[in-house]
Amino acid sequence: MRMLVIGGTRFVGRHIVEDALSRGHDVTLLHRGQTGKDLFPAARHVLADRNRDLSVLADGAWDVTIDVSGYFPRQVREIADALDERAGRYVYVSSVSVYDRPKPGFREDAPLRELVDPTIEEVTDETYGALKAACERVAVERFGTGTLILRPTYVVGPHDHLSRFTWWVERVARGGEILAPGLPEAPIQVIDARDLAKWTLDMVERGAGGVFHAAFPAPPFSFRELLEAIVAEVGPPGTTLTWVDPDFLGERGIDAESLPLWSAFDSEAEVNAADPAAAFAAGLAPRPLRETVRETYEHAVRHPLSPPPERLISERETQLLEEWHQR
Repeated sequence: MRMLVIGGTRFVGRHIVEDALSRGHDVTLLHRGQTGKDLFPAARHVLADRNRDLSVLADGAWDVTIDVSGYFPRQVREIADALDERAGRYVYVSSVSVYDRPKPGFREDAPLRELVDPTIEEVTDETYGALKAACERVAVERFGTGTLILRPTYVVGPHDHLSRFTWWVERVARGGEILAPGLPEAPIQVIDARDLAKWTLDMVERGAGGVFHAAFPAPPFSFRELLEAIVAEVGPPGTTLTWVDPDFLGERGIDAESLPLWSAFDSEAEVNAADPAAAFAAGLAPRPLRETVRETYEHAVRHPLSPPPERLISERETQLLEEWHQR
């Protein structure tokens, strides 16, 4: 099968391309060449900024186009304009953030967010979900009802350049007393990028279309259960979690950037309680969470990355825990 992957050198795209090549597909990558230009010598690399010039796609036709880097409706329209029928089936990797205040256990037909201003092209916590929802609508308008739309929750595993789940795995692996930000029963879901990639390609090879959540485990599943699973897999003996009140942390400038995956004061945390039944019925088979934890840690040891500067450092964590115990 001839595949065009738009943005196939980082994380989700990287895993999709790696799996596609292992299956013998003919893969073309459209990317800027800023990362991964030495990856995948068996693939054809087309270097261009999708925001500036798509004339590099004037030649060629594909059976499927997989878009993992579309954030603005304009970008989806421009791909449709450049490729038209040469795109083949279109696959859009979206997000569960598209939903407008869903109820726990929501399905794919729950109400979606709307852009207040359709000309907005700035990704923020407030606009991200609505932009993704708008991209989905354009995708179906331009590529038809056979479009495959995948809505993952937090994507985790090896090669995660955002280092959210990985940060927790590495922190727990150091052991000791760990500051765990409440509320511990807040919902959360993850999906291993490798499982998402495999399932995406399985769906493509079957010619599947429609909208599906890519989320695991099925709700209810809490932040407490996630951290406890990480402790059980990589935490040294004596590792403990100390749950600290959100208001206490907020008053001291600690937020979801400092402690990733924490819903903090997010009023839309329920997007992390999606019903994955449709995806499971369509073949999504996530590996056990503890396996993802272990393999994420093993990858981090082999390929260490500096955590983003906004993450909580150990000295500050110790200080906060001392203040919490003395309150």
